[in-house]
Amino acid sequence: MRIATLMTMLAAPLALAACDSAEENAGTAEDMPMAQDMPMAGDMPMHAANGQTATGQGKVTAIDAEAGTITIDHDPIPEANWPAMTMGFKADEAARTKVEVGDKVEFELKLSGNAGEITRIETQ
Repeated sequence: MRIATLMTMLAAPLALAACDSAEENAGTAEDMPMAQDMPMAGDMPMHAANGQTATGQGKVTAIDAEAGTITIDHDPIPEANWPAMTMGFKADEAARTKVEVGDKVEFELKLSGNAGEITRIETQ
């Protein structure tokens, strides 16, 4: 019985100290440097080195000439550590006119953080 009491007396201050420490360090995700560098898709971190290139395959789901983007439902892109998802990519006019909604494509990207710009796109 004495051991249990002693253990409780020793553990209580440690538990309180841990709670105080967590409150002092609490912040929002925006306050944390990781928030800008490691965007999240579900539970999987997404990150790509700026200037790195990556290739992917997928299906064109939208083309927005005004925004200058092509939206692709793509397979995982290991070079960027991206899971399969649908996302829009910057694309010049030549790339946008080369494909149509519904086309299956293979594409190359220039990566920048959690975004990419299409540098090459071909229908399959």
